[in-house]
Amino acid sequence: MPGNSFGRNFRISSFGESHGPVIGVVVDGIPAGLPLDLNRVQEQLDRRRPGQSRMTTARNEEDRVECLSGLFEGLSTGAPLTLVIPNRDAKPEDYNSLRDQIRPSHADFTVMARFGYRDHRGGGRSSARETAARVMAGAVAAALLDCIGVRCYAWVHSVGPHALKVPFPPGFSPQATASGYEIHRLCPFTKEQIEASPVRCPDPVASSNMEAYVDEVRSAGDSTGGTVVGWCQGLPPGLGDPVFDRLEADLAKAILSINAVKAFELGSGFAMSVGKASEYNDAILKADTQTWSSIETLTNHSGGIQGGISNGQPLWIKVGFKATATVAFPQQSVDFQGNPVTLQAHGRHDPCVVPRAVPIVEAMMSVVIADHLLAWPAAQLSTLMKSVVRS
Repeated sequence: MPGNSFGRNFRISSFGESHGPVIGVVVDGIPAGLPLDLNRVQEQLDRRRPGQSRMTTARNEEDRVECLSGLFEGLSTGAPLTLVIPNRDAKPEDYNSLRDQIRPSHADFTVMARFGYRDHRGGGRSSARETAARVMAGAVAAALLDCIGVRCYAWVHSVGPHALKVPFPPGFSPQATASGYEIHRLCPFTKEQIEASPVRCPDPVASSNMEAYVDEVRSAGDSTGGTVVGWCQGLPPGLGDPVFDRLEADLAKAILSINAVKAFELGSGFAMSVGKASEYNDAILKADTQTWSSIETLTNHSGGIQGGISNGQPLWIKVGFKATATVAFPQQSVDFQGNPVTLQAHGRHDPCVVPRAVPIVEAMMSVVIADHLLAWPAAQLSTLMKSVVRS
């Protein structure tokens, strides 16, 4: 089965199944001597893990990270880093009745069409359980990005019909952007504001509405989707390439590879497709034309990327997640012999995936940026790291 690895310079390879012994990831390309605290990896896993609130699946996994290689005395060795978490609360018997049935809007049919064989226990490799591997890799990437002052954030923008509408904090003077977000170098929300909400929406009013809506759809045996905004600040200009290896192209692939993602938008993307240049061009206020190390723009409709390359402004994206396909009411389908069947929910599933998707979006953004960062010449990267330390 190909397609289990991502990246060229910072390369991750995930392994394991939803109801197998472990989920794991191998991270290659990490510079030797990088400080790496496994507690930091654990913190990110705790944000993604199931069973953390009533907003998530009832599957109760501790997701305790273990390191098998590539780390010695708190520093990376430069060898492949292998991280795993055991599956402690797997219940493969819950899926026995689905061995011979095709679930609507799942990967059952497509996996059989591709490979002629499938692991029916919770979807196997197609399960969202695989994203724990990405979160571990993302925490490692974030440790590397810390060295140059880059931070990735994400938060829930909407759940069903309810969206964030909170005014921006003091010092943020809103511009007319399609998403309603003002663009400045600093994220408009803190991690504490985001994490204070069970649905990871930093607007208390919108968060309350979202929680009530998730309770409503769950009580009806249904599920709902939503959107997540990702934000990266401190990004230096010059990451990416102008043709096939564009920074946004790799971001799009990384984000669209996350389970349940059906939409990706960079900056004011869709609004720009129907707007005018006079409305969405980012006016330039000043730029360093000696070292090409900085630029200031009035707005950031481009989302921090122009011509496939970062321009030093914050990178921001919006990600659309579909509703969880497993629901508690009857659905029409067929078995593998083509006979009509009626299916109802089996197993434990999130009524809304977006709260747990927040750290996954952050992780994949971090992985992509780390991958492009390590494409720079060593001397240029070293100079950047030293300048951040001095500041």
